[in-house]
Parts: sequence; C-alpha cells; structure tokens
Amino acid sequence: METEVKVAVLQQKLEDLNSVVLRIDTAIQKLSEVNTTVSRMLAVHEERISKQEETDSVLFTKIDKLRDKMDGDHDLVLQRIRTLEKRVWMALGGIAVISFSLRVLPELSNFLTIRTDLPIISMSYRK
Repeated sequence: METEVKVAVLQQKLEDLNSVVLRIDTAIQKLSEVNTTVSRMLAVHEERISKQEETDSVLFTKIDKLRDKMDGDHDLVLQRIRTLEKRVWMALGGIAVISFSLRVLPELSNFLTIRTDLPIISMSYRK
C-alpha cells in the first residue's frame, strides 16, 4: 500500500508538472515568435540605417563639391575686386597728376618763357 501511495503522489505531482510544462511550452513558443519579430524589425532597421548611410555619403559628397565651387567663386570675386581697386587707384593717380599739371604748368611756362617786355641793355662799341 505504501508503494501505491507513492505512486499516487507521484502521479499527482506529474499532473501538476504537466500544466507547468504546458505553460513553459507556450512561453517558449511566444518567445520564439517574439524573437522572429525582433529579428525582422532589426533587419528592417539595419536596412534603413544602411540606406541612411548611403544618403549621408551622397549628401556629404555634394556638400564638398558645393564648398569647392563656392571657394572658387569666392576667389574669382576677390580677384575681380582687386582688379577694380587697382583701376580705381590708377584713375585717382591720373586725376591727381592732371590736376597738379593744370595747376603748375601755367606758372612753369611763365617762368620758362622769355619775356620780351624787359629792357635790354645794348652796348655800343666805339672805335
């Protein structure tokens, strides 16, 4: 009889464990479903990240090209400004020379010309 009791107790424990095993099986199934879903989401996110990296590299390339073009345009504008400055300074120098010449040349020509109204001393020689 003692063995029958042990067997009955063991059967009762097996029946109790059976429900626990069923719960564990359903939990394992749900975990595998969640794992599959997470794997899919990771694959989608990885694909998005790789596409974003490609887009970023294209944008950085375009930004670099635009920066190079802007640098070239900036240098060209600076060169044109320098040329214009040289011309302005040359024109100002020319105006200064012309105004100085107009102011000084009449007085200089008066100084250099022979005046005819001055008395001339003539010496007569006698023999």
